[in-house]
Amino acid sequence: MARGRAANYEDQREMILARAAELFANRGYPATSMNQVAEAAGLSKATLYHYYRDKYSLLVEIAEGHVARLVAMVEDVQAQPLEPEARVRELVARIMREYAHAQHAHRVLTDDVRFLDPKDCERIRAMQRRVTAGFAAALAQWHPEQDVAGLVKPLTMLLFGMINWMFTWLRPEGELTHETMGSIVADLLVGGVPAVRAPDVTTISYKSTKTAPRRRPARAEATSTEGDNT
Repeated sequence: MARGRAANYEDQREMILARAAELFANRGYPATSMNQVAEAAGLSKATLYHYYRDKYSLLVEIAEGHVARLVAMVEDVQAQPLEPEARVRELVARIMREYAHAQHAHRVLTDDVRFLDPKDCERIRAMQRRVTAGFAAALAQWHPEQDVAGLVKPLTMLLFGMINWMFTWLRPEGELTHETMGSIVADLLVGGVPAVRAPDVTTISYKSTKTAPRRRPARAEATSTEGDNT
């Protein structure tokens, strides 16, 4: 008869993921060994392998789990009966709260996702696109004229450009918290989006250069919740 799982099996898995995410975030995925993960989790290496078959499976679960929580958050906000501006504010506040509790996982998604195999990377990229699409839909509902002008996607990517890299300077011990920054970002967005105007394409000039175009890397990559912009 096969031995059943312990009652705390899932709790142990989550604890291991948290320790691995912290190590990957601080040391980098390539520089972290399973021995170090086991030590950080207070487990033997043999016990660690009972929960995760290898270091790569940890990376996949950290990245995918983080984005899955963001997808669930967006869907929850979408289901609420909110006015358009309130929905935008709630999305910003909720994603900032999520980032506050998943700083290590967020950094892993940002820095180490390039080590994912193309199939896993594309699956996570598809989930990321669901997150950005939810924000874009909220912006379009709030200011339809920006959607008509073709500016909703650029505005969405600018928003994620602000919040996805906040971990590089926002310190947990500082005066500003993720929650207060969420309010600041929402105020900036709400105050600034109505003032955005589509550029006059007739006044834009492009200078030709002889610089060779960059070649795209063979391995697909995803960066935080930005997904891609195609």
